[in-house]
Amino acid sequence: MELMEVLEKRRAVRHYTARSLDRCTIERLIGAAILAPSAVNLQPWAFAALVDTARIDSYAERAGKWLLDHADDVEEGKIGRELLANPGFTMFYHAPALLLVLAQSSAPQAIEDCCLAAENLLLAARNEDIGSCWIGLARPWLNLPSTKKELSLPADCHVVAPLVLGYPREWPESHGRKRAEIHWM
Repeated sequence: MELMEVLEKRRAVRHYTARSLDRCTIERLIGAAILAPSAVNLQPWAFAALVDTARIDSYAERAGKWLLDHADDVEEGKIGRELLANPGFTMFYHAPALLLVLAQSSAPQAIEDCCLAAENLLLAARNEDIGSCWIGLARPWLNLPSTKKELSLPADCHVVAPLVLGYPREWPESHGRKRAEIHWM
């Protein structure tokens, strides 16, 4: 696809087939992510990948339960309380891959740089007909020291972008975009 077509056709996908993603594909998507710009070329990112649907579903259940139990303590819990209380909801949508974009630095702009890397990855995925969804609700649970230890993540990293990836059952329709608000200076 041409760049503008990829931008226009990118969607948050929440329904995946059981088809798995191989390591080569994930490495290629990460290769696109690391082409993102970063402040003073710090490139503060690292990545963690999981391609085991059963484990991903287990983490989704545990993250959702933790978030409901701590809904008053974290903003994501307040926002997602109704969604999380729905018995049919699973935070990672039974996706065959979970990819985490991690900030390895607390330097100014590190989080923003990781967001840029995540966007590159989302666009590269769409270009390959791979669906994706950024799961911000999962961030507080993924950043718990106990969760990082369990997932073998470096204790000093910060999970910035939890992304699920997979082949979509269907591509969602666009919800449209508001007109850009521009303040000419």
